[in-house]
Amino acid sequence: MIDRQPLDALLADIRACTLCAEHLPLGPRPVVRVAPTARILIVGQAPGTRVHETGIPWNDRSGERLRQWLALPPEQFYNESRIAIVPSGFCYPGVDPKGGDKPPRPECAPLWHPKILPHLGERRLTLLVGLYAQRYYLGMSRGRTMTETVARFAEVLPEFFPLPHPSWRSTGWLKRNPWFEADVLPVLRARVAEALDLPLPAHAEISP
Repeated sequence: MIDRQPLDALLADIRACTLCAEHLPLGPRPVVRVAPTARILIVGQAPGTRVHETGIPWNDRSGERLRQWLALPPEQFYNESRIAIVPSGFCYPGVDPKGGDKPPRPECAPLWHPKILPHLGERRLTLLVGLYAQRYYLGMSRGRTMTETVARFAEVLPEFFPLPHPSWRSTGWLKRNPWFEADVLPVLRARVAEALDLPLPAHAEISP
């Protein structure tokens, strides 16, 4: 059993973490938002350069697309008392030679997530944004591919809702998979509104 460290002390430890500093080209700057009253937990991948610079999670074009998917304006999305944001890796990991950013550092989630989750007693929904969050939280319950995991989203409700990462790389994926916007987004928006006790947005569906 993991001892429940006071949240303020835990967040201070996370923000002071230098465990994988030698692997971080811009140095450590952990980005995390947690409050015990949060109803939704968003687990993404790792901060990009703009998020690293500002310290504000999802403060980039990926964040704009994610907020559009959720039908949430910035003032609701950044309401820390209702939405917790805990990436798979808390710091910018650097550029991947193959393109895009490197994967989240593997040390972060196993070290910090089990210590954070006990503080989220009001959590109603966890959004797993991207492959790395889905691997960590779903394990063998996920599909063979990210696409299959998202398509089978109903199988892991009501606790989890898997999503593709909303980066520029997902533009082609969205074109190849129109069912996501047609069938998944209406349910996602309904689940988000329900978790936050908000009015049901237009083009939202309660089922499945």
